[in-house]
Amino acid sequence: MAKRVLHIVSNVAHYDDPSHPTGLWLSELTHAWDVFEAHGYEQHIVSPKGGVSPLEPRALKWPLLDASAKAWLDDPARMALLSSTARPDEIAPADYDAIYFTGGHAVMWDFPDDEGLQRITRAIWEQGGIVSSVCHGYCGLLNTRLSDGRLLVAGRRITGFSWTEEVLAGVARKMPYNAQEQMKRRGALYAKALLPFVSHVVADGRLVTGQNPFSARATAERVAALL
Repeated sequence: MAKRVLHIVSNVAHYDDPSHPTGLWLSELTHAWDVFEAHGYEQHIVSPKGGVSPLEPRALKWPLLDASAKAWLDDPARMALLSSTARPDEIAPADYDAIYFTGGHAVMWDFPDDEGLQRITRAIWEQGGIVSSVCHGYCGLLNTRLSDGRLLVAGRRITGFSWTEEVLAGVARKMPYNAQEQMKRRGALYAKALLPFVSHVVADGRLVTGQNPFSARATAERVAALL
């Protein structure tokens, strides 16, 4: 049977201020999807509420809109996958070999405390599967606890969008929290690349994380190597 990967996307369309739109950083999904598709894996998409996953407008402009993301935008069938995502309660974790949390600032609001996503993540991890994230996707791992009550990230090496990158992107003041600092407070061993906005992946056993949007492909390749 083909390996199966579950992608997690956000339902949030804006920051606290509704005049500032956000959403899924499309290439963080498409780059990973391309890698997994090349390996023949079966892939599905879920979001906290199901249904539509809005797109981050900044990711749809040149030069950030690359061939991979543009191919999705130009493909009605693939865009339909982002308008009808599954809900967590419709997912059987036993069916999946890996989970992959995409990013975009949107996820900072709906990923951390979603019990459905935590249930799926815990089950995949405890059945020997791979848990992965890219960029802000690691916010989905902040509060996931294992069956023994321990935080999944405690004592594990991890990366994700850094506070330095938030500042350089000009959005630090709009953030609901400092994700990098919150990871450290939970006992995660956070690490980042020497330079911002370069591809950087950290693998701690079956936990695979990428630092920023430019790390999505390399993160997926690391996941594929483990699978």
